[in-house]
Amino acid sequence: MIGSSLREDGREYNELRPLKIEVGVLDRADGSAYLEVGGNKILVAVYGPRESYIRRLLKPNTGVIRCRYNMAPFSVDDRKRPGPDRRSSEISKITADALRPALMLENYPRSMVDVFIEVIEAEGGTRCAGITAASVALADAGIPMKDIVVGCAAGKVNNEIVLDLSEVEDKEGQADLPLAIMPRTGEITLLQSDGDLSESEFSKALELAMDGCMQVSEIQKEALRKKYTDE
Repeated sequence: MIGSSLREDGREYNELRPLKIEVGVLDRADGSAYLEVGGNKILVAVYGPRESYIRRLLKPNTGVIRCRYNMAPFSVDDRKRPGPDRRSSEISKITADALRPALMLENYPRSMVDVFIEVIEAEGGTRCAGITAASVALADAGIPMKDIVVGCAAGKVNNEIVLDLSEVEDKEGQADLPLAIMPRTGEITLLQSDGDLSESEFSKALELAMDGCMQVSEIQKEALRKKYTDE
């Protein structure tokens, strides 16, 4: 076991950053969520299911999900150029791919569900945080789901496998393994690996990320319970 001395922020190897989720924060969206984890602040709005004006995207036998992941220019230390770039386009696509298996879109043929993920402040792990918040917002929109998708990452820092990398650990570490799952079945909807991991390290990181997802899942469920029991 790794002591807290390994990590600059004092966390244990298997400890998440402080995490907060709020549901239904935007009145004009069909569903919404706000998430803070570490220094990340992420806002998600969901619109739909609704008919799309882009006819070529519609499918006769199922609905379609589109995601737009965007980092605000002021979300990072070095001001980001406004608008989409290659990284945000890639994360938009993998987020839609990660969420799609949980959605019962066959109930909404020729319809579109739009998910807008705005990263207001970024501090490492925004793709997993965005998936986690987006899934809560989709549930808030009342879209039938098989499960609430949850994302979490593990990685390799100072030759040790740790959970939920901070921005410093992500930049200076040796590997990163983002994961998204449907907790009820353990079905993996996103798995990426970037960096240098041996076979045993990969297995350990996957197990740790899976455990992290289960912890985050409980916070998702509590946030949804709080919203609907308070109303």
